[in-house]
Amino acid sequence: MMRHVVSTILLVLITFTFAFARADDTQAMTKEQLFPLLGKPDVIIIDVRTKYDWDESKVKIPGAVREEGMKFGSWMKKYPKDKTIVLYCH
Repeated sequence: MMRHVVSTILLVLITFTFAFARADDTQAMTKEQLFPLLGKPDVIIIDVRTKYDWDESKVKIPGAVREEGMKFGSWMKKYPKDKTIVLYCH
């Protein structure tokens, strides 16, 4: 069951990423690479963890907004395409 959920989330994130950028514009990022981007106006950090994981987490990225990863079709258009979009799902 958990493996199915993880696979589904990964598939959604991959699909979501392609909606924002071409594959050659998309890359993984380490926390060390993300740190200098925090607070920059041209960067939007979207936390797509489950509501439970978000609520139970003691660590949240400052300035990140939370969206339902499985419902990306209902919110992805509200973010400007000229911004750097960072999806967080760990």
